[in-house]
Amino acid sequence: MSSASRAGTSRGGVTPGHPVSVLQTEYSLAGRGVEDKILPTCRELGIGFVARGPLSRGLLGGQILADEDLATDDLRRFLPRFEPADLAVNGAIVARLGEVALEKGCSTAQLALAWLVAQGVVPIPGSQTRRDFEENAAALHVDLTPADLARIEAFAPPGAFAGERFRAGLMHLVEDE
Repeated sequence: MSSASRAGTSRGGVTPGHPVSVLQTEYSLAGRGVEDKILPTCRELGIGFVARGPLSRGLLGGQILADEDLATDDLRRFLPRFEPADLAVNGAIVARLGEVALEKGCSTAQLALAWLVAQGVVPIPGSQTRRDFEENAAALHVDLTPADLARIEAFAPPGAFAGERFRAGLMHLVEDE
């Protein structure tokens, strides 16, 4: 099942003859709306969780810290998280993630993926090249201690990132938060 609400997940998980084995929904350090209702429901019903968009359209990759890091024709400029004021907030958080990543000997993207694995979910990042795939897969070897997770949580708690996933006119179509 993809992008379902808590109610949809509950209904899907108990439909006779059609049990849901896994739910795929957007989830990342930048977008944690599933943590309150959807993830607990999945865990309660024994449904696996696959995190789509785990790098928040590249925001958590560590390369986009400010408005000038985006090409003038980059479509992400139309997404709230990448608008200049929101990107200033988000870039500062990603820079802090980069500091932790440096200490852990990994990339910022690998740290963000390892954080998801530590949450008990399976991230599915987009990979345009074999090199990207291999770098993303190496996140499985990043060992985050409870202290690392607490440190990340301190500067990137739910709601810390600025801007919605989509413009307000489209957010009503998103049922997975």
